[in-house]
Amino acid sequence: MNVKHWEQFLEPYNHAVEELKVKLKGIRSQYELHSDHSPIEFVTGRVKPIASILDKAHQKGISLDKLDSEMQDIAGLRIMCQFVDDIKTVVELLRIRNDFEIVEERDYISHKKASGYRSYHVVIRYPVQTIRGERKILAEIQIRTLAMNFWATVEHSLNYKYKGLFPEDIKTRLQRAAEAAFRLDEEMSTIRGEIQDAQAFFTRKKEMQQDGKK
Repeated sequence: MNVKHWEQFLEPYNHAVEELKVKLKGIRSQYELHSDHSPIEFVTGRVKPIASILDKAHQKGISLDKLDSEMQDIAGLRIMCQFVDDIKTVVELLRIRNDFEIVEERDYISHKKASGYRSYHVVIRYPVQTIRGERKILAEIQIRTLAMNFWATVEHSLNYKYKGLFPEDIKTRLQRAAEAAFRLDEEMSTIRGEIQDAQAFFTRKKEMQQDGKK
């Protein structure tokens, strides 16, 4: 495909990412409106770069004419949560939506990868409205805690450096770091109530200060 064809192919994926970001951020806004703890801390999204698409297609043996049906993460969203239990809440919220279809779920939290990677992946089929009619595309939503995301970001960077062939000492340290990150998540969960009370107090104080300035 030439550049023009790539732009046309990826356009619906860009639309999907932008629309889904607005919708998922809207969940957080609804919780805030009711002064409830939001299971969503923040949302990011991206469309996989062309070079990354070609690399993955080569590694997985996916022909270019089957990218839309066999590559699930060309459109990718990440939902960050404060607590591990929030991930379960977000997954349930996704399951009850009727604006997309869930195709697959992969639980890398209960069943972590050998590297130590933890996250919950939900693959959806999302309808995008185009000038040529509706096009349903695949998108992957990754749901993880802030600690899991920090580890995954570092591991992703090192993976590029070593092209997936980590030295044994780096591999061991990454696995230890993954366990340390998960222990941090577990520890934070034990004081979840205290954390939420402190955050609510800070929010109320900030609102009172803002009201006082009016």
